[in-house]
Amino acid sequence: MALAEKAAPFASLVDPDDEEFLRPGDMPARLRNFCARTGQPAPEDKGALLRCVFESLALKYRVVIERIEAMLGRRMEIIHIVGGGSQNRLLCQLTADATGRPVVAGPVEATALGNVVAQAMALGQLASLAEARAVVRNSSELITYEPHPSTRWDEVYARFVRLLPA
Repeated sequence: MALAEKAAPFASLVDPDDEEFLRPGDMPARLRNFCARTGQPAPEDKGALLRCVFESLALKYRVVIERIEAMLGRRMEIIHIVGGGSQNRLLCQLTADATGRPVVAGPVEATALGNVVAQAMALGQLASLAEARAVVRNSSELITYEPHPSTRWDEVYARFVRLLPA
């Protein structure tokens, strides 16, 4: 993460859902290829590659959230990141910044906790989904990342959207 934090921001962006990234293989080479194909500088070192991935993921989250909001007709005020991704401090902060929304990170073991509370509900130990959510919330350390507003994110977002298929 330290290498990614030191790398220049917004140098290169990729569409994380591009089919080039769906198959196993040499991901650094594929990231560089995507950048070359789209007229961007290829990330040269590990820090630049990681920064490219994290910023691109954060921007893709914004695309998806805005599409969901358009379908629902309402704004999503908070983003929850669970599982292993919740441990990535840089990704969580970049997501908050890119989306302009707070990110609540955790629990890390969301799948296991979900399984436990589902079983507790089935056994009648928890009466409702709200109660199950409270148990999870009170059993885990959650970290909130507040967005740092910047017009730069909007400029980069416009550039990112042009990389996506029509």
